[in-house]
Amino acid sequence: MPRIYFRSVPFSKNSVTLALESGVDGVIVPREHAQLVAGLSRCEVWADEDCHMVTLAAKKDEEDALAAMKQGERVILADGWEVIPVENLLAQSDCVLAEAANIDRARLAAGILERGVAGIVVPEEAVDELKSIVAQCKLARNRENLVRAKITRVRPAGMGHRVCLDTLSLLRRGQGMLVGNSSAFTFLVHAETEHNEYVAARPFRVNAGAVHAYTRLPDDRTCYLGELAGGDEALVVDWQGNCSIATIGRVKIEVRPMLQIEAEATDADGTVHTGAVFLQNAETIRLTAPDGTPLSVVSLAEGDEVLCRLDEAGRHFGMRVKEEIHEV
Repeated sequence: MPRIYFRSVPFSKNSVTLALESGVDGVIVPREHAQLVAGLSRCEVWADEDCHMVTLAAKKDEEDALAAMKQGERVILADGWEVIPVENLLAQSDCVLAEAANIDRARLAAGILERGVAGIVVPEEAVDELKSIVAQCKLARNRENLVRAKITRVRPAGMGHRVCLDTLSLLRRGQGMLVGNSSAFTFLVHAETEHNEYVAARPFRVNAGAVHAYTRLPDDRTCYLGELAGGDEALVVDWQGNCSIATIGRVKIEVRPMLQIEAEATDADGTVHTGAVFLQNAETIRLTAPDGTPLSVVSLAEGDEVLCRLDEAGRHFGMRVKEEIHEV
């Protein structure tokens, strides 16, 4: 995920205030204003004089920019950059900063080589688009490839510690989090957006499953549900695979009756994969149908279709590793 910086040159206090309220990660201002801005919000404040603005007009510009980055200089690629030179720099440095004067350029910078630049710098003249750029590039994520899976078994699994993730965001119908016994097969567990006659909707919550389960996090990471805490970021996924980020405000771990839910799915090569998840045995806990409809776990039956994500197993402290592993 690229960090978003606002460059207020010439300096405008109103623009800087708007930038901070929009959720930027940092602000670039003339040195004489840096102390003032640092007192407005807890975020990075850079002096413009310490940033090296580079226009990529020739191969030598690219080479000079890379050399400066390797020497620890803060290099910003001036808007007008082309994708190929930025790809070349990204292949050799994790410190690439690129200026973007509109939302389309910002989206492009955020997606180069599927990981994007380290930071997007929004200039003063693009302040009107700043909120849109933050929403699209700071909150939005790559799509997850979801597949249809058929339920093969649902059975009571005794009592267990289950994890509720209460977020700072109001989730919508069709949204949830990817959770499973294995990082290779995760289920789209639906948020508690639905009302019933006994319990009010809690659209900020995903009753995510047992403490041992994996959940997908931003930046291709995973984590055990039992390890999450308030302030952590969670990956929110909708039924079409669109992703966003929600900050966890509270984690509730309580002993509840559980269900073991098993399913199978076929990948693009025709290989059949099986997976399982343990979820609380309650009507308000739901998986997600292929059309985005929430399906209560208490009414699931063999043959019902739900959305899942397939992957390769193998994680070390949540990071992807290549190793021989078999999880059941």
